[in-house]
Amino acid sequence: MARIQSIRGMNDILPDDSPLWQYLESTVARLLGRYGYREIRFPILEQTELFKRSIGEVTDIVEKEMYTFEDRNGDSLTLRPEGTASCVRACDQNGLLHNQLQRLWYAGPMFRHERPQKGRLRQFHQIGVETFGMSGPDIDAELILLSARLWKELGISEALTLELNSIGSSESRATYRQALVDYLGQFKDQLDADSLRRLDSNPLRILDSKVPETQALLADAPVLNDYLDEQSKAHFDGLCARLDAAGLAYTLNPKLVRGLDYYGLTVFEWTTTALGAQGTVCAGGRYDGLVEQLGGKPTPAVGFAMGLERLCLLLETLDALPEPAPLADVYIVATGEDCEVRALSIAEQLRDAQPGIKVLLNCGGGSFKSQFKKADKSGAVLAIVLGEDELAAGRVAVKPLRGDGEQQSVALEELANYIENALH
Repeated sequence: MARIQSIRGMNDILPDDSPLWQYLESTVARLLGRYGYREIRFPILEQTELFKRSIGEVTDIVEKEMYTFEDRNGDSLTLRPEGTASCVRACDQNGLLHNQLQRLWYAGPMFRHERPQKGRLRQFHQIGVETFGMSGPDIDAELILLSARLWKELGISEALTLELNSIGSSESRATYRQALVDYLGQFKDQLDADSLRRLDSNPLRILDSKVPETQALLADAPVLNDYLDEQSKAHFDGLCARLDAAGLAYTLNPKLVRGLDYYGLTVFEWTTTALGAQGTVCAGGRYDGLVEQLGGKPTPAVGFAMGLERLCLLLETLDALPEPAPLADVYIVATGEDCEVRALSIAEQLRDAQPGIKVLLNCGGGSFKSQFKKADKSGAVLAIVLGEDELAAGRVAVKPLRGDGEQQSVALEELANYIENALH
């Protein structure tokens, strides 16, 4: 019978890889806690309409990439392709937005049916950060500076560049959209197929085209910044002034628009050249109209999301991985049925007395030699050895596995204190 394989683009995270994920996730969670952000969790499945109304029906995500199906009741459901819409839905449904300020974050898998490649999967993982109720550029700046501090704590700041733009209000975008369509309409016969399709449905996405010939056509195209209204300009100037005051370098990118319909005003991306084509590691911006668009009351909002697979790849590429933690501090070696029974209770007593110590008990039998090989491989500092002689005397042998210390005989009632002193 053929083995069942995982779905293409939906990868396992194996035990050797999970410490890196845990390190990354815990580092982000601690940093967000220091800034006063609280975690929110919401379902993986949502009503399809949530994403059609928020992301936009003419985006690539909704048109080609969503995992959508009908359940047994005939309802159209979708595996979430991103987290912002779900976060807005959860906050509005549970009364977290009206006359309140919220700083929130979430983590988990997202799903998009696209061609799997390095750094781009069908099930991928994101940490998202969303804020509600604050309309000024101060919260935009806080989010960007928070992300910059994360890169510093991970030791990857030098490999990342902040790209920044304002796409203005919906009114200024509409005016610019028409100017862009009028300009590109002259070159329909030279546009690539995707850009030609977007010309009628979502022309601002053409600015983000990766086709060199299309980018050459855009060299003389109208620039969005020239169409910004005064309020949008003031907001962006306020953001830049705050980043300048904090000493954070950034690059102004007038072609940066982001791929989701709900963005307005500030948009930003952290990019790297270390990962080839998949260079965007973190991206976000303002979406002041989304809550109202989904049926809630007008609520200013801004946030960002970062891809964990790409961050893991970046840490590996830059050799910025944390030192691997040992599997155990103490490894218990025992042979014979009576010794194995006693060793189990000794392990539990140690865990009770010293909860901060990692105790690994040999299970599955084996000779002293094979057990000591496992003890050494675990990274443990000490081995506790229990044989028939030790069992009869009510003692154990404690053998250092690192350094030059001598093996010691320790009474069982003194073992917990001895281990604590030996490890510290």
